[in-house]
Amino acid sequence: MKKIIHKSATRGFANHGWLKSHHTFSFASYQNLERMNFGMLRVLNDDVVQPKMGFGTHPHKNMEIISIPISGALSHKDSMENKRSIEVGEVQVMSAGTGITHSEFNDSKMAAVNFLQLWVIPETENVTPYYNQKMFEAAGRKNKFQVLVSPKNKQIEGSLPINQQGYISMIDLDKEFKATYELKNGAYFFLIDGEVSIDNELLEKRDAIGITGTNQVSINATKQSKLLVIDVPMS
Repeated sequence: MKKIIHKSATRGFANHGWLKSHHTFSFASYQNLERMNFGMLRVLNDDVVQPKMGFGTHPHKNMEIISIPISGALSHKDSMENKRSIEVGEVQVMSAGTGITHSEFNDSKMAAVNFLQLWVIPETENVTPYYNQKMFEAAGRKNKFQVLVSPKNKQIEGSLPINQQGYISMIDLDKEFKATYELKNGAYFFLIDGEVSIDNELLEKRDAIGITGTNQVSINATKQSKLLVIDVPMS
């Protein structure tokens, strides 16, 4: 087994006023040769967008982009004529493929939006762009792993498809609950909130651990916790 631990405070940080962003991996002005990716997971940004602000129209190509709101709601508009609001409990997936443009805004006059944005390197380039989003019921992740995203050619019922052999899951853990996660590839565990021990490594809010070279890991919640698991090929 091989482990890599990324404490919350070691992430890159950018403060643009309207946007505060923590970067788990190298992104924009934050460049760290030791933090380029975890296998096919290229970007994990923890973004806070201020009221009535957002990202103007910009392009993407050949990337699987997954957005997960933590608080607030984000308005989305793209070149595929999708115009939607993404809210807490929902997950958004875009296969950028041959190319798309999109914008994201916080329409609230009062509340900031906090969301996670993940970029996964695709299995095949230049696919037809794809978009979808879905509300996932909280009961489906109560002390069990709820699969949010899975490969389009091995899609797990109820999940959203991506163009990669990757799986993204979430679990809401009660204090003292113990769980076992079965790895399909390498797995990157990102603790959204709470406190857990993963393979005897203690993680606090926004800490993460990447694990490879094993079939399963044990998880013990020392506080009520919310955990995101990003299971992706390592090469």
